[in-house]
Amino acid sequence: MLATTQSSTLVGLDAFAVQVEVDITRAMPSFDLVGLAEAAVRESRTRVRAAIEQSGYPFPIRRVTVNLAPADVRKSGTGFDLAIAIATLAAAGECAAERLDEWMLLGELSLTGGVRGVRGVLPQVMAARERGVRGAIVAAENLGEAAVVEGIEVRGAESLREVVEFLAGRGTLRSGSPDDERDAGDESLLLDLRDIRGQDHAKRAFEVAAAGGHNVLLTGPPGGGKTMLARAMPTILPAMSFRERVEVTAVHSAGAMLRPGEGLLRARPFRAPHHTASAVGLVGGGDPPRPGEIALAHHGVLFLDELPEFPRESLEGLREPLEEGSVTIVRARTRARYPARFTLVAAMNPCPCGYHGDPSDRCSCPEERVRRYRGRVSGPLLDRIDLVIHLPPMRMQALQQAPSGPSSAEVRARVERAREAQRARGEECNARLGVRALRETCALDAQGTRLLESASDRMGLSARAIHRVIKVARTVADLEGAERVGVAHVAEAIGYRAVL
Repeated sequence: MLATTQSSTLVGLDAFAVQVEVDITRAMPSFDLVGLAEAAVRESRTRVRAAIEQSGYPFPIRRVTVNLAPADVRKSGTGFDLAIAIATLAAAGECAAERLDEWMLLGELSLTGGVRGVRGVLPQVMAARERGVRGAIVAAENLGEAAVVEGIEVRGAESLREVVEFLAGRGTLRSGSPDDERDAGDESLLLDLRDIRGQDHAKRAFEVAAAGGHNVLLTGPPGGGKTMLARAMPTILPAMSFRERVEVTAVHSAGAMLRPGEGLLRARPFRAPHHTASAVGLVGGGDPPRPGEIALAHHGVLFLDELPEFPRESLEGLREPLEEGSVTIVRARTRARYPARFTLVAAMNPCPCGYHGDPSDRCSCPEERVRRYRGRVSGPLLDRIDLVIHLPPMRMQALQQAPSGPSSAEVRARVERAREAQRARGEECNARLGVRALRETCALDAQGTRLLESASDRMGLSARAIHRVIKVARTVADLEGAERVGVAHVAEAIGYRAVL
């Protein structure tokens, strides 16, 4: 007898429909699984057999053949267990087969018959809705994220027996609610701007960066406040829209970063990988591909402290995502794409010892060593950074006398007003302006044009850097509520291009 159930496989954030076909015939007892399945999928034979028997159903002592169609799409993960078990029971006459076409099944089975959660449930349920599937049965611990998807019925199961009884119309399964939320980052690591004394010019630069979605590089000796400012950046960014929250949650789901039962993420991500991170850890990869730190920072902040200490290969992998807003991982048999629209905040010391240019004259690094150290950050990467800010050391007297300044909430209110002006012009943020929109919304007056021409010649700015200066000037104008970009806005934007 033949039975078919629906399931899904994830490649990057793209979900592909998979039909699980099980045929039971009178022949020498065996359990064969075909359909371009990786090791974790092939191992489901052991889990499915034990789960069926521990749930109180007889496992067919016949030839069982499982086909995962289409056979030319690679299958990975443990999410096929539930679909294979239900199809096997249906083919053996132990489970009602009439409603199998209505439900997509996702879940790993334990040897006792329990249903465990799997990664990537949210994007797979979203794809099932687009295909017109009536509902999805997932593990109870995945119910929070799956219930976010509207237009499809979602149920959560804790055991294989519960699913069999539900399909037979003799039992019920839990329905989900998308109310369970949490932060995408650890809020204990974040700081309020009011907690940081001094460095007012850097705080202003961060306000500009948050308002326009610009990338920032902080330089200066140790103890100047670089890390504290970086950890305050998420607190001044606007709240995420519902669409952004769904996108961020989908990436974290694909990366197995959600805790059991969690729904939509609420706060913008803050990712701060150690400088020993590999290119795969930063950009993503593996087999099957998993999102790296830059994808997990989507719609949030990626903080790279000690920037020159990162491997060169890892840093160069940032160049395309900073321009395109996405990262594509290509392997011999797989191509996965992840969104990666993040705000880069990087920090570095001026030299290996950290005190080059310090008034105390503590630096003993030769000039050649200083040049080699700074040369670890390539010109093309620096060209993609909008604001380069130097933070001088803060002395005791300055710390005591410096006012606390505005809170993160006050700065966020100004940032949100600037973002609203950008949305009114049909823009997501100024950092994403295309060339045509740049000409239409960031036209400079004669004075501003002459100032930018003079500065570009003096500083040797590339065409990309010039465009980025204009975008920053547009953001400064938005913060001040100005309709046109004036010479003062251009002057401030040029001031944020400090030379290393």
